[in-house]
Amino acid sequence: MSAKSRYAPFLAILAITGTMFVTAGCQTTQQALAKDDSVAINTALQRARFEMSCPDATGTVLSSDMLQPVLWRGIERAEYQIGVSGCGKKATYVVICPEGSNDCLATANTDEPTS
Repeated sequence: MSAKSRYAPFLAILAITGTMFVTAGCQTTQQALAKDDSVAINTALQRARFEMSCPDATGTVLSSDMLQPVLWRGIERAEYQIGVSGCGKKATYVVICPEGSNDCLATANTDEPTS
């Protein structure tokens, strides 16, 4: 019996097990975005509550997308559009969160007056 045929069953099991681990560790883009949407909402709310002088403001995710790295081997970033309302005011914020970090940045406040 050759060494190649002797190790064939072991190599097959190793390949199947490795594939299972790689597949189990992967998540879809939507799962990754959903996982961090509460961090994005809280980031937008911190800024909105200050700018709107409204401690009771609430927020919701209007849209989200995963931005590809600008440079090769760069960091992916999640982009969220968060709608915030409270105290008779509305605003939208774009929140950017680097992948694997809770250090998000809320920008681009656009006031939408309500009557």
